[in-house]
Formats: sequence, structure tokens, C-alpha cells
Amino acid sequence: MTRGRLIGFGVLTCVAIGTCIRLGFWQLDRLAQRRARNAVVTSRGAEPVVPLERIAAQDTSASHWRRVRLRGVADYPAELVHATRTQGGMPGVHVLTPVKPLAGAWGDTAVLVIRGYLAAPDGRTIDFGAVREPDTLDLDVLVLAYPVLRPGLVTMPSNARAVRVLDRDTLSVKTGRPLARMLLLALGDTVIRDVAVLTRVPPPAITEGPHLSYALQWFGFATVFGIGFLAVAWPRRRTRPATGGRPPQSA
Repeated sequence: MTRGRLIGFGVLTCVAIGTCIRLGFWQLDRLAQRRARNAVVTSRGAEPVVPLERIAAQDTSASHWRRVRLRGVADYPAELVHATRTQGGMPGVHVLTPVKPLAGAWGDTAVLVIRGYLAAPDGRTIDFGAVREPDTLDLDVLVLAYPVLRPGLVTMPSNARAVRVLDRDTLSVKTGRPLARMLLLALGDTVIRDVAVLTRVPPPAITEGPHLSYALQWFGFATVFGIGFLAVAWPRRRTRPATGGRPPQSA
């Protein structure tokens, strides 16, 4: 390899190594963020359960991951489903129920409760009447935040009562009433014993995710690039055949 090509190869190798190292530290930064979030989740999960009205005035960031007690009237005719969900490896939906809390100054505002999972072969269509509970619900719930809305279709044209994404403004229009900024997840038995019966949805798992393994992979790629360059650039001693007299002949 000529000197010019070797220099060019070295520059490309340095760029590749730098990129891999940067991506590795990015994954470590995401791991630190995940660990910090897990610490908050664990801390708030250990706090005593309080009535919903006690945290109603708090910002969602302060009440996120708190367990609270909800007592309110369900608006079953306004129910929707979050389509294309899975649980236990089966396609289905999450049933979304607007609930008007009985305690506190809520006015016309309702809270949206992810009441449970129900199997649905097409991932969007269910019999809402078959999964009703008492009109007045008394539930232990986990306070969640609505996810950040990403570009894409929110509703499903094939089913007016199904949504693809939990967008609060869209859900408010579809339920016909204002919705609180918090999203509630009903807690309870998450084991599916009958596919025709509503089952509670498991809370989000507390894990560190794949960030550490991804970081190690990027650092490994950087190491491979470096070793590869050294293997190409390292000067090799070439052995030449010996010259001189003929080998001695036997008598």
C-alpha cells in the first residue's frame, strides 16, 4: 500500500473509531438516564397509596409513577380502544374508559383509565358491552403521562372507536369531554385466564434496557477498526531467499 493510500485509510479509520466511541458514550448516557428514571419509579412506587384528589393539582411530572386510589363513575358509552396491543403473545386492545372522579373539583373533566387488555383477533374490534364493570369504579391505579405525539396517523379509519396513539387532544374529541393531563393504568391481576374476560395491563417493567450491551458493541467496533488498521499499516519484514554457492553435494 502506498504512503498516500495508507494516510487516507488512517484518516477513515480515525473517523470510524471516533464515531463508534461517541456512539458508545451516547449509549452510556442513555443508560444513566434510564437508571435515574428507574430510581424515581422505585421511590414513588414505595410511597403510600393516596386518593386521586390529593395529587390532582400536581404537575404530571411530580405525580408520574405514583399509585393512587380512584373512585368515580365510568362513562362506558364513550369508551375507546388502543388498537394493536399484545399481552401473553396474543393480539388485542387496551380498553380506554373515561371516568368522572367523585371527589375533588373536576368540573366536566374526566380522567382516562387504561382499564385492561382484551384479546381481539384483528387487534381493534371488541364487544364493549361484554367487558363492563360496575358503573362506579373503585380502583388502584398508576399515574402515567401521555406519550409524546409522533408524526403519523392517530386514528383508525376502519374503526371509529379505535386509536393507534394515545394523543390526549384526539381522545378528548372522541370521548366528547375534556380529559385530565394524567393517564391512569388500572392495577390488578395481569394473568390471562380467559380471553373473553378483561385482564389488567402490567405496569411498565423497570429494566436498564439494552444500553450497556450496545455501548460495549460500539466500543468493540472501535477496537476492531484500530486493530485492523495496525494490521495493515504495521511494517512487515520480508524474508528473501539466500543467494550464493550451491548446496554441498554428497560424495
